[in-house]
Amino acid sequence: MIPRFFCPFPLHPGATVELAAEAAHHAQKVLRIGAGDAAILFDGRGGQWRATLTPVGKTLRATLLEFDAADREPPLALTLVQALPAGDKMDLVVQKAVELGVCRIQPVAARRSVVRLSGERAERRVEHWRGIAVAACEQSGRNRVPAVAPILDLPQYLGLAAQENGLRFVCAPGAAVRLRDLAVPAGPVSLLVGPEGGFEDGELLAARAAAFHPVGLGPRVLRTETAGLGALAAMMALWGDW
Repeated sequence: MIPRFFCPFPLHPGATVELAAEAAHHAQKVLRIGAGDAAILFDGRGGQWRATLTPVGKTLRATLLEFDAADREPPLALTLVQALPAGDKMDLVVQKAVELGVCRIQPVAARRSVVRLSGERAERRVEHWRGIAVAACEQSGRNRVPAVAPILDLPQYLGLAAQENGLRFVCAPGAAVRLRDLAVPAGPVSLLVGPEGGFEDGELLAARAAAFHPVGLGPRVLRTETAGLGALAAMMALWGDW
């Protein structure tokens, strides 16, 4: 399998670029890439470039050869709004959501969120998740990197969401409406997932006031890191490109 690398700057025909230090280290030390080996580069704007690689000391240069307009984005523009889970579970959520085809990830802090992040700690964690999103695109073949937005408090997010277009759903155990009962949406979709312990009643009322419709995911209660990914997979099967 030809390795894929993300470049955080625009790529142009005939250019020779240096891979980021971390990518070059991985390519040389783990993948054992040598002079003349092939690679795929993408810059997040859509499409990808075939390239040949040349080690130069600890750096790795890529010479772009031809452009491929491959588009692997689903027709469903889905935003996953994930209440912060405990530990490093958000890493898994970001990675798998990107692999499944999410368009955007919005982390939110709910009242029952165990993790509390603010200031520089929050900024560093968001940058970490953005790196995970890039790696997931490299692995899964996506050429557009989904946005990972800065962390918002749930009330702040709901205030912004109420002004946006598109359908909005909140995962609610016991809700009578299931995804299979719904018509194919004509526009973007947002899915709100609670933390461990779920949302408080007041938060659910606020979500409903912001036009989030409760939806159930079956008779079993899913963990926070499972619920959003399970719903995303179901949406892609029902409304996306599966």
